Amino acid sequence: MNIADLKRKLSEAKLAKETVDANPFEQFKKWFDEALKAELLEPNAMVLTTVDKAKQPTQRTVLLKYFDEKGFVFFTNYKSKKSAHIQVNNAVSILFPWYEIKRQVIITGEASKISTTESAKYFLSRPFGSQLGAWISHQSKVINSRSLLEGKLEEMKRKFSEGKVPVPDFWGGYKIVPESMEFWQSRPNRLHDRVMYSRDKDDWKISILSP
Repeated sequence: MNIADLKRKLSEAKLAKETVDANPFEQFKKWFDEALKAELLEPNAMVLTTVDKAKQPTQRTVLLKYFDEKGFVFFTNYKSKKSAHIQVNNAVSILFPWYEIKRQVIITGEASKISTTESAKYFLSRPFGSQLGAWISHQSKVINSRSLLEGKLEEMKRKFSEGKVPVPDFWGGYKIVPESMEFWQSRPNRLHDRVMYSRDKDDWKISILSP
């Protein structure tokens, strides 16, 4: 099956309470693997919504780096706007907008920092340029020009030319632990399929939502 046929097949699929996996993480893995096989552009891109202390929501796209049954992990500057929001209100949502196969996954939950050991393990796996970038960017802060960043990059290249780049103490990962996970599949006449998993103590309740 070629990629175009695979995308068409996935976009025409159906969702039902009787056919989805009882475990939402397994259902997500199935859909994520299908998005990878369909060669979607950045299938791990997710829209993260946070809310500040004034209850003003903000959205931005971040990249999912890995997930398991404990949660979904992304990395950022701990002095960024998103981190400041999470410090005062750790309730967040993420959206995977897989337009090409007419699917989306919406997850709500709570975000918390992962261990420094776990963050360091991922940091050391990053390309050299990305490691330097983490040191250079004071995320969300106003700068006078891009040339300032480029100058700092050259400075960092010289500084760490013969050694490993250390992990910044202001950089690391967040894990989002879901409270709900909604799987959305487009269907004709706008009668879309929506399956909602809601956390119920140590188990998950599965519901069908009206489109």
